[in-house]
Amino acid sequence: MQSSNHRLRDMEQHHPLLSAGADVETAGNRTLWFIQDSCGMVCATMTWFLVLYAEFVVNFVMLLPAKNFWYSLLNGATFNSLAVLALASHLRTMLTDPGAVPKGNATKEYMESLQLKPGEVIYKCPKCCSIKPERAHHCSICKRCIRKMDHHCPWVNNCVGEKNQRFFVLFTMYIALISAYALGLSGMHFFTCIKLQWNECSEFSPGVSVLLLIFLCLEAILFLTFTAVMFGTQIHSICNDETEIERLKNEKPTWERRMRWDGMKAVFGGSPSLLWCNPFTGLRLRRLMLLTHGRRGGSEFSV
Repeated sequence: MQSSNHRLRDMEQHHPLLSAGADVETAGNRTLWFIQDSCGMVCATMTWFLVLYAEFVVNFVMLLPAKNFWYSLLNGATFNSLAVLALASHLRTMLTDPGAVPKGNATKEYMESLQLKPGEVIYKCPKCCSIKPERAHHCSICKRCIRKMDHHCPWVNNCVGEKNQRFFVLFTMYIALISAYALGLSGMHFFTCIKLQWNECSEFSPGVSVLLLIFLCLEAILFLTFTAVMFGTQIHSICNDETEIERLKNEKPTWERRMRWDGMKAVFGGSPSLLWCNPFTGLRLRRLMLLTHGRRGGSEFSV
């Protein structure tokens, strides 16, 4: 089993059409990954709405009416920068191929090209008719086998897998940071307004301001709790080189594990640096603009 998987990886390196990011029927063309799942699209839209709502309350209810110019400027720049990084990480997670195995690559010609020895075994997925590499699992929502699939997250409308896990980790980290930041600013704003008159704290009426702040605090507490837990579990999985599915299924590792920093380097790329925190790394704007002019096909947009 292990040797056949090594041969499968070698074949994919020499045959681009069989690699994880390409469709067999659209060979040579680029693919913009986007899952057309109604539940996922609603959850992703809600995520953006809630982040933009937090920006509205922080900027227009708390910071702009503040009398201290530098307090507003520094906190506004910090909070909005973190929010942009969070939304960028969300987009990269949602629009990046998580490591999909090509559909229908379990053909007779491909099987013969692997030159399997007697007794060697490879697995075929009956749902998407593809050869399942080691550590790949089938996602019923994406309708594909995903390499190192951790889980399918409706909030990013995509699977978290080999190629987009780093962006998902950044997304959870930045959402947790802006949630904690919003809670801190809300606490300071309440304290300031209690000392002064509420009419002097905001351009909105006291009742509206209080309702907006209470909803923001509830949102921030929920987001902070959820994303902090997810961030911790993701880091733990990366450091132990074990996906959530593998942990839940209690699968015994047949691969060489990359522990701690080796696992982090494999996911984030290269030695530790500030680039690990950059969701724009590897983004080519010209290529993205070309991809957006493509046609729809299957469960993802493709050109």
